Amino acid sequence: MWIVEIDKDSGFCFGVVNAIKSAEKELSENQELYCLGDIVHNSQEVARLQKKGLKTINHKGLKYIHDRKVLLRAHGEPPSTYEVANRNNIQIIDATCPVVLQLQKKIQKRYQTSDRNNSQIVIFGKIGHAEVNGLVGQTEGNAIVIEKKEDLSKLDFNKDIYLFSQTTMSVNDFKEIVEEIQSRVGKDVIFSSFDTICRQVANRIPNIKQFASRHDLVLFVAGEKSSNGRVLFGECKKANPNIHLISSPDDIDFCWLENVKSVGICGATSTPKWLMEDVAEKVNTMFGEE
Repeated sequence: MWIVEIDKDSGFCFGVVNAIKSAEKELSENQELYCLGDIVHNSQEVARLQKKGLKTINHKGLKYIHDRKVLLRAHGEPPSTYEVANRNNIQIIDATCPVVLQLQKKIQKRYQTSDRNNSQIVIFGKIGHAEVNGLVGQTEGNAIVIEKKEDLSKLDFNKDIYLFSQTTMSVNDFKEIVEEIQSRVGKDVIFSSFDTICRQVANRIPNIKQFASRHDLVLFVAGEKSSNGRVLFGECKKANPNIHLISSPDDIDFCWLENVKSVGICGATSTPKWLMEDVAEKVNTMFGEE
């Protein structure tokens, strides 16, 4: 007898849940809503909401929209986005995650109160990621973004450094960056680090690793654009190397199930439960075909 189990702790974080609920509420009343960027980094969930009337636009498209409602997703936006909306009489439905919003305010306050000629705002995060772009916007584009230790060459270690983190980064990776900067800064330089990683996301790591270790095979469901998905997948792989990253049930290869009796299905904070359930259904069907 085979076992197919879905990780009960996987799936949308509260920030994503709030954004999707906001979109669904508006669409139920007006049947048209614009969203600045994909509402979540999962193409299947985006497609589901598009059928309800959600229209995804980019920042260039925002400039040409007037007198409409636009939802800002959980990732958050820079001040410039709000300025465009105000000029174009756009009604903002702000679904920025509270954790991200608090981080934006911290960075903005530090930027406004620090000596801009002798200090650096540094953000540990994915270059070009929507959340990171919103954070950099709080510093008028002056923050320095680093993804890995090699990027520390961008910093001037003779100037004060204030380090923040994208909310979905690895806690351990952040600690390594902190230690590396501490080992390089000049004697009289101020270095302050702020652990701004979302614990709802970070706390998933030990749980999901334990879940992965219980199964012969793990199917990790996440969209290609999901930064959090890549982090969690990497952690799962440490616990169980027999793991595959998939975005839909169609990605499952029948040969993966050979000599397997237990399959664990888990996902990112941007992975809908219904998609993991579809994957489980497909696995059960394939098991039945053996």
